[in-house]
Amino acid sequence: MAGALLLVDDDPGVLKAVGDYFEALGYEVFREASGEGGLATYAAVRSDVVLLDLVLPDGDGLAFLEQLRRLDAAVVMLTGHGDVPTAVRAMELGAENFLIKPVDMPHLAAVVARVRDKVSLARQNALLRARQAGVAGGAAEALLGESPAMRELARQVRMLSESPSTTCLITGESGSGKGWVARMLHDLSARRDHPFVDVNCAGLSATFLDSELFGHEKGAFTDARERKQGLFEVADRGTVFLDEIGDLALELQPKVLKAIETKTFRRLGGTREIRVDVRLVAATNHDVAERARDGRFREDLFYRLNVMPLHLPPLRERAREDRLALLNRFFGELRSQVPGAPEEVGAEALERLLDYRWPGNVRELRNVLERSLLVSRGAKRLGVEHLPPEMGRRATDPRGVPMSLAELERRHVERVLRKHGGNRTRSAEELGISRATLINKIKAWKLEV
Repeated sequence: MAGALLLVDDDPGVLKAVGDYFEALGYEVFREASGEGGLATYAAVRSDVVLLDLVLPDGDGLAFLEQLRRLDAAVVMLTGHGDVPTAVRAMELGAENFLIKPVDMPHLAAVVARVRDKVSLARQNALLRARQAGVAGGAAEALLGESPAMRELARQVRMLSESPSTTCLITGESGSGKGWVARMLHDLSARRDHPFVDVNCAGLSATFLDSELFGHEKGAFTDARERKQGLFEVADRGTVFLDEIGDLALELQPKVLKAIETKTFRRLGGTREIRVDVRLVAATNHDVAERARDGRFREDLFYRLNVMPLHLPPLRERAREDRLALLNRFFGELRSQVPGAPEEVGAEALERLLDYRWPGNVRELRNVLERSLLVSRGAKRLGVEHLPPEMGRRATDPRGVPMSLAELERRHVERVLRKHGGNRTRSAEELGISRATLINKIKAWKLEV
């Protein structure tokens, strides 16, 4: 369907001719002969475009235009009584266009199509905004995890996002998702419509990083053949994310501190102060406090960054439900990108994935899932045989201690019971055992259901 169109005109001939024309083009057409009828119908159907006559039996079309605009309607005026002042007034009131009868129908169709496309784009943007607002309102917990610890982290992220100028230091092992949290902070904040730029400070010389962050003037060094904007300029009104801030060269740290505190800096080789409005988010897998004590990192910069620290625990230390939430999210994302990928993860493969220690953290989990989905294309479910060799080893508990088969079985039964809210019948069906057998196991293992 091409879209929905509401015609508001007191001429039956116009309603029929224009309505039939747009129905032939694939539009769903609604017809009303009065302004009040048009208002009521728009409120009910929310058509993509309204074609509104200027002269109506129950009032001035401009008055109805104002009321329709308050309902966020996209209105094209179509009238046989037009003049320049009226057309100007209609456009001031928010009309998308002002056309005089008799109108060329292909031209009218082109105008309506442009307005419809504009409305469609606006609605898509509104939907994205609503989703972002949903995350800000509480759905961030589902993205970070389900345990109390990760829900508290999500609360801190939301609180920080509501203060879009506060600097933040995110700590955690390599691959634990620090960059992803930095991006979440940006997307949840009022800076979301402006740039998010990131740079990894590890292994970069002070001169090169100075040029990357703050830019340089022509001739500032041998290869500086023209002026270059730095990332702080590019990110104006947005966010700069400095990953591995613990490796930032000592000689560059005062300049970064000045940029945070005064919002000003000079390009390499320049003399003019440049002012920007950026939020700085930094991350590190080092103990920056210890580096500050040892003189390898400026204490004043550390304190300025550490206003509201966030710590991401390694994946092996997160609750099982947090690992399961991440696994499900990655599986859903990656499955849509791999043609022929399995629809589900087998029970045994799921156990192996959840019990693995993940030395590479979240990054390793995602990479393993992506590889396993590629290997398992065409299979109904992802099985142990599709996992990397290290996953096929004997199951271990979260501390890495090998588990006996009996202990593995007990844990599996306990999880299935928890999944079904303690319902013995449904749990027994999923486990493939009788209800009586399940009850005996519950008693023997003294499980709290």
